[in-house]
Amino acid sequence: MDSERGLLVRLHIDPQLLSGALILCGLGLVVLYSAADQSIDVVMRQSIRMSIGIVTMLLVAQISPARLARWAPIIYLVGIGLLLAVYMFGTGRGAQRWLHLGVVQFQPSEIMKIAVPVTVAWFLFDKVLPPNLRTTIVALLLVLVPGFLIIEQPDLGTALLVMAAGLFALFFAGISWRWILSAAACGLLAAPLAWFLLHDYQRQRILTLFDPQQDPLGTGYHIIQATIAVGSGGISGKGWLNGTQSHLEFLPERATDFIFAVYCEEFGFIGVIVMLAAYALVLARGLSIAMSAQDSFGRLLAASLTMTLFIYIFVNMGMVTGQLPVVGVPLPLVSYGGTSLVTILAGLGILMSIQTHRRFIVDT
Repeated sequence: MDSERGLLVRLHIDPQLLSGALILCGLGLVVLYSAADQSIDVVMRQSIRMSIGIVTMLLVAQISPARLARWAPIIYLVGIGLLLAVYMFGTGRGAQRWLHLGVVQFQPSEIMKIAVPVTVAWFLFDKVLPPNLRTTIVALLLVLVPGFLIIEQPDLGTALLVMAAGLFALFFAGISWRWILSAAACGLLAAPLAWFLLHDYQRQRILTLFDPQQDPLGTGYHIIQATIAVGSGGISGKGWLNGTQSHLEFLPERATDFIFAVYCEEFGFIGVIVMLAAYALVLARGLSIAMSAQDSFGRLLAASLTMTLFIYIFVNMGMVTGQLPVVGVPLPLVSYGGTSLVTILAGLGILMSIQTHRRFIVDT
């Protein structure tokens, strides 16, 4: 057993993170088969993406945190360049969010969910912590520049997640609570102005959250059908492949943003507990890695990546259950998709690197 554990460490593989990721990917394939009307082709495409993501995770785990820190400015500048390319040449349904490179199509904003916390953690690494006002302002600029570029696509949901990833690094660096409360107060005061800066469909999503019945066949349709699916699952669910909301096509986007509703309907409360336990395993391990990291770069990066994953989960489940506005955030490692899946697994690879390189140094 000790030799197996030692081999995993030398290969820079963390068993808990790998186990949690594989469980969630497995659950994703199971529910996707049902959500995609038992389409083997869809499941095979997602399996290929998961395989690419897992290989990416294991490759990223081989990169030491020190080397990742040296690459941080390059990663950030490449990410900004890709966002500018999206602004000029991007494609998408009603928004410019994707880049086509021959046979490959990807969403550069997803990459910034890794690039921003890596860059902020690198910037704060050799600074006196908690950060002073000047350091905080520069770090905020590193966060806000890609955030506003993504908002322009427009993709408010992803922009908020990207900015949250960077702000988590700044928060864990020990930024003064006085500044945090002051920023929150300014945000509340600016909320009326921000309301008028939102697109019409974004304002409508917020209004629909409070009263989805005002337009049950239009803007409120997603929330109403999703909450029906979640509630109808009961304790043990209707059974795999037996969900009526999805198979009778009442539930929109059932393979992507609303796949959690399909899962709840078919596997019920017991199934949700299993999924939450798998997520809890990954999140707890991520926070444990952050606490035991050897330096501030590793601590800030591991904590921000873990909390960003938590926000991903929280927003998607809150959206599906009608507690948050519909913002188009997929359920990590479960929803159908490629760029988001690979990015999340790459983030887990960074967590593995922070943990196993620390152990490797200590053991040798």
